[in-house]
Amino acid sequence: MTAPRVLIVEDEPRMTRFLETLCAAHGYRTVHAASGRDGIARAADHQPDVVLLDLGLPDLDGLEVTRQLRGWTHVPIIVLSARGREADKVEALDAGADDYLTKPFGAQELLARIRVALRRQARSPVDGEPALTVGGLHIDFAARRITLDGDDVHLTPREYAMLITLARNVGRVMTHRQILAEVWGPNAVEHTHYVRVHAARLRRKLEADPARPRYLLTETGVGYRLTDE
Repeated sequence: MTAPRVLIVEDEPRMTRFLETLCAAHGYRTVHAASGRDGIARAADHQPDVVLLDLGLPDLDGLEVTRQLRGWTHVPIIVLSARGREADKVEALDAGADDYLTKPFGAQELLARIRVALRRQARSPVDGEPALTVGGLHIDFAARRITLDGDDVHLTPREYAMLITLARNVGRVMTHRQILAEVWGPNAVEHTHYVRVHAARLRRKLEADPARPRYLLTETGVGYRLTDE
């Protein structure tokens, strides 16, 4: 199989060298762009499997790059930024990024995020796919049936809608606003307590220990992720 291609959109030379060396050492092909516009063009030309995107670019802000990429591609975008506030993470994820790492970060952590992004891209459920299985959790989209270790799980319509939203983005962080817009509609995007309440209910039905969840993970201050492992 052809090695995955990673597009690095980063204008700082030292960080660029680090990312290129790290990716190459682990079998990934790399393409580099030092500006937002060049990054968008190279994404179109090279069709990468993952994009590593800095937010502080010399021309376009990384958020605008994300929005433009999301206009025509579903390639996983991992933001790498010195902006570490929760509000910055939420803004990037709401714009369409799949993940967010704050600089400085560890090499192994970045490699793990790349692997997650590639797995999600390979197995992410799309319209027409019949089912998703993660560990003992099985979601049959066609039959609208949820089972855990072979036993049926009975969910309310809203709980089911929230789980399906997360399942169709398995492995990806979904912000509170994204979940609210999908499940409750655009007029509910400020009511983050709806999401917390239903996440707690889902955990009581899906997790052996709701305080230490296996499937439905919290991204503090940001949202939730249905694990893909």
